[in-house]
Amino acid sequence: GAPTVDVLVEGRPTAVPEGATAAAALLLAGMPANRTTPVTGAPRLPFCMMGVCFDCLAVIDGVANRQACMVAVRPGMRIARQDGARLAYRDDQA
Repeated sequence: GAPTVDVLVEGRPTAVPEGATAAAALLLAGMPANRTTPVTGAPRLPFCMMGVCFDCLAVIDGVANRQACMVAVRPGMRIARQDGARLAYRDDQA
């Protein structure tokens, strides 16, 4: 098969195709949502996959507000959901 890269999605090891994005990793991991909106808490998943809609915002390697569809995976990358208002940094993801 095609080469894969191992990443952690919410702490779970997930193999994704080499060259895929962090948004693809979220979808492949079967996440019910990668973020919630700040005002209503509505769940969101990657939508446009080209950096326009911002529905794919996630915490990547401890940095919040990353557009997951614009970030290529690399071995050991840590991808986590982003809940509510954006944070500059999350210690639990360090």
